[in-house]
Amino acid sequence: MPDGDSLPLFRIYAVLVLVKGERVTAADVHNAWSAWMCGEDPGHRSLKPFEELSPEGRAQDEPFADAIRAEARARGLGSR
Repeated sequence: MPDGDSLPLFRIYAVLVLVKGERVTAADVHNAWSAWMCGEDPGHRSLKPFEELSPEGRAQDEPFADAIRAEARARGLGSR
């Protein structure tokens, strides 16, 4: 779980459920996290394009993408 006030981040993830549904990717999650992190720690070392992250860094976004896809399925949103 991210440090800091993560409620705004989870609101962005909720938008991903509605907009992307099951098509959400780990890169989408990273972009959402990056938008949130700009307000939390603008100098964070992982504020870079998803493709420039290490494999370990990219893997950290996957559980959140899985959760967003599961929520989209549960709400019958499928592929938006």
